[in-house]
Amino acid sequence: MQILGAVWWRTWLKTARRPVVLTFSFVQPIMWILFFGFLFQRFDIGLVLHGVRYLDFLVPGVCAMTVLFGASQSGIGLIRDMQTGFLQRLFASPANAGVVLCGKLLADVVRLLAQAAVIGLLGLVLGAKLHLTLAGLGAALLALGLFAIAFCSLSCVVAMKTGAQESMATFVHLVNMPLLFTSSALVPARQMPDWLAAISRVNPLTLAVDASRDALLLGQFGSLGRALLLLPVVGTVLLAIAWTTATGLRREN
Repeated sequence: MQILGAVWWRTWLKTARRPVVLTFSFVQPIMWILFFGFLFQRFDIGLVLHGVRYLDFLVPGVCAMTVLFGASQSGIGLIRDMQTGFLQRLFASPANAGVVLCGKLLADVVRLLAQAAVIGLLGLVLGAKLHLTLAGLGAALLALGLFAIAFCSLSCVVAMKTGAQESMATFVHLVNMPLLFTSSALVPARQMPDWLAAISRVNPLTLAVDASRDALLLGQFGSLGRALLLLPVVGTVLLAIAWTTATGLRREN
């Protein structure tokens, strides 16, 4: 626990020392809410969710998008530590490599959930109407947290396998947009073409979006059950791969 806490705290300190990067991470989600929320305000969500405007529908999706974009860049910090030799020195210590990795992942997931919460509050300020309850907030954070664990783990695997900034840039660009636009973050799956709706149903981001949207907009938790069946499996598999990769990297050093 001491190692886990130390790595968690160091990761938070690195984030706090780069406030410009943290600030800019809010710019894109805010732009999506402003531009998409008001540009498509006449988009008829009422066909699927009665009494819900597009801005209301969009805010939970943008919260999930914030987690997606931030999680995809989780591995960048590992690459910096590899390039400076810090990660190799840390792995050469008695500390368990998997525990070190989990400390970083825990810090990243907590930060991403905090960012998503801030985006949700900004959405309220801009006029979105959400059905906020403790149960709803808890369900949304749980779904987004499970997705964040999975995608942060995947990002870290790519980082440890390649050790190059260029590979992370390729990963971010090739994965983020396809995941976003084949999910229900921006458009209800029922209003997608059949082939795209089929892809959306197996998209992990859709699971997180639907669970958080139902909880925050309707106070319903049916989608959460489906998310809890699949997201923990995806997260456990990817976390196990990341743990194994970190352990292998330690042996190499």
